[in-house]
Amino acid sequence: MLMLFVCLALGVLVARFGKPPSGIVHGINWWVIQIALPALVLAFIPQIKFESQLWFPVAAMWVVFFGAWLVFAVLGRWLHWSRARIGCLTLVCGLGNTSFMGYPMMQALHGKEGLAMAVVADQLGCFPLLASAGVVVASLYAGCTPQPAIIVRRILTFPAFIALVLGVIVGALGGWPELIQNALIPIGGTLTPLALFSVGMQFKFKLGEKQVAAVGLGLGWKMVLAPLACVGLGVAAGVSGVTFIVGVLQAAMAPMISAAILADEYGLEPPLANSVLGAGIVLSLITVPWANVLLT
Repeated sequence: MLMLFVCLALGVLVARFGKPPSGIVHGINWWVIQIALPALVLAFIPQIKFESQLWFPVAAMWVVFFGAWLVFAVLGRWLHWSRARIGCLTLVCGLGNTSFMGYPMMQALHGKEGLAMAVVADQLGCFPLLASAGVVVASLYAGCTPQPAIIVRRILTFPAFIALVLGVIVGALGGWPELIQNALIPIGGTLTPLALFSVGMQFKFKLGEKQVAAVGLGLGWKMVLAPLACVGLGVAAGVSGVTFIVGVLQAAMAPMISAAILADEYGLEPPLANSVLGAGIVLSLITVPWANVLLT
């Protein structure tokens, strides 16, 4: 956990005082997404034992997203919000930072088993939602028409998704030879420090007066009500152990950076998206470990 704080703080300090070269965040994110994340998926997916409870971390991500859509559509009509604000909060409070922050935090709290469950929640739950339902929401609330062919292509060509399919096949065949496994793990291990450093460099928090209520309601769903809904689902279904805990903690994770970027691309109140993102990142460093204590 100390490494998480250090890497995040380093990113904030370097962005503010270090005069980093232009494009450094883009370069770091390229490595994390194109190299480190697929390597991590390839290393851990073949080791996962596909048991009956493995559906829960995936279902939890769906509860968070579609619950957010319902909650903010209702609240938006009641509070007379613009369509842009409803779409913005649905995206940033319906999709969690289950990779850049979720992976290192789950590894810190629950070791390799927790990291493997985090990969399942992210790659089978959160990422497909971002690339499909997330794009649909962004398009609808921005007044555009979703394009199914583009959505499918995004999913099928995403490096980590390709690694996921390959990892399942390799796992069914008995796993990687030790030589390959020993090469994949340190490459994937670069994800944790670089991802948190990148998050720190992108950290922004500028809260306007008209945003206070929206930020509070958004994070109230993302970091309190959504995890509680997932707890109810898990208890009702008899899910237990690390699978249950990681599923709930991933549901409680800070808003996703990519969701804020998507909101920006579609003009869905970008200042609000960045405020929710910044506040959520800070709060999650406290609320997720605290929630872990309660669940264990």
